[in-house]
Amino acid sequence: MNLTQKPILPHEPMPHRKVMREWLIPLAERTTLLAIVLLVVDYALWGALLAGTVLLASWWAKLLSGCAAGFVIGRLFIIGHDACHQSLTPHRSLNKWLGRMAFLPSLTAYSLWDIGHNVVHHGYTNLKNFDFVWAPCTPEEFAALSKWEQLKDRVYRSGWAPGLYYMIEIWWNKMVFPNEKNMPTRRPIFMKDCLLITAFGLAWVAAMVGAALATDQSVGFILLMGVVVPFFFWVSMIGFVVYVHHTHVDVSWHEERTGWSKASPFVSTTVHLTFPLNIGALMHHIMEHTAHHLDMSIPLYKLKQAQSKLEELLPERIIVQPFSWGWYFQTARDCKLYDFKQDSWTDYAGKATSPRAMKAA
Repeated sequence: MNLTQKPILPHEPMPHRKVMREWLIPLAERTTLLAIVLLVVDYALWGALLAGTVLLASWWAKLLSGCAAGFVIGRLFIIGHDACHQSLTPHRSLNKWLGRMAFLPSLTAYSLWDIGHNVVHHGYTNLKNFDFVWAPCTPEEFAALSKWEQLKDRVYRSGWAPGLYYMIEIWWNKMVFPNEKNMPTRRPIFMKDCLLITAFGLAWVAAMVGAALATDQSVGFILLMGVVVPFFFWVSMIGFVVYVHHTHVDVSWHEERTGWSKASPFVSTTVHLTFPLNIGALMHHIMEHTAHHLDMSIPLYKLKQAQSKLEELLPERIIVQPFSWGWYFQTARDCKLYDFKQDSWTDYAGKATSPRAMKAA
């Protein structure tokens, strides 16, 4: 380790983002061949698992194949996510094509995701009234909602419905022919990408219908196992992933841009969720999320090394959370609303749940 890479101790000032990104420069090298291999392998897995929903005899085997197909849609989406960040290969045009291909099974419009994710979410992570992904209400905002809107918020934040949240609030409202309220900017490429995913979705449905008829099986049942189950598994997966990336009792939201920028949001607003048995690798290392937010140019196949480097050089600065279902549902109970006066998450009763606020009290 050279002198510019000595650990920054907790009592020392946080270095500038440019300095931290320089630590990771050797890990930002991209490889075209590996990117294409990853895409081809995941597409082959997805096709094989969809075939399993048709060819396997028992309903439970079809269901398992459908769930696994949904998981692989998530893997493909992560590849597309990298391509959209221009971190998959060194070639900008190729990234755009590979990204669109990888996004097809998740029915994600590439250009709309680019705006919502790259520009808004990464540009203003956890800044109130800018970042819209899992943005919490304040106690005052929640009190002013209609009973229906309050019920919807309670369902979304119950811990049981991340897929419902993502499917309605992100995918349907912002990724499928969004209206001017949800996407004020109007560009021809948005319509083209929406038509592309629509055509792919129809082709997917038609292929499953054809497979059902060819094997003399119920069309409705095969559509359920080969389309509905994979898609709902996928939206549940991405809803969960995005939730745990930025929701934690130690993670702050901000309402003032000045305070937000001083808090080093590319580090302080993200969570590195760890899993046993190297399960995170099955998700293309998307859970090594601090490194990704610090430097979006690092490809998925280098994120584990980048995250380790950051945690080595920024001891006690990065939130590292071992995953358990107990932790997840406790987080869902603790992180309902956000009180900016206390700088704390609260439950629906207004009780502060962030350790910093509880200590101050």
